Amino acid sequence: MRELGYDLSTHQSKGLNDLPPAEFDLAVTMGCGDQCPTLKAKRREDWQIPDPKLMPPDEFRKVRDEIAAKVKALG
Repeated sequence: MRELGYDLSTHQSKGLNDLPPAEFDLAVTMGCGDQCPTLKAKRREDWQIPDPKLMPPDEFRKVRDEIAAKVKALG
């Protein structure tokens, strides 16, 4: 993300138990199928996006950019 000018050093991943007990406007899952946790949401989308964790940098960037495009399209 540093390549894009984002400083993530102050951010931390959160577990589902860290989220408030509320209904969300949108829950996006990323290809976890039936193993996806259930959240109360008005709308759900499953983005079939591969896990970039072990990908080489160029492939990782493609996934990052695909996620960015999908987020922007949510409007």
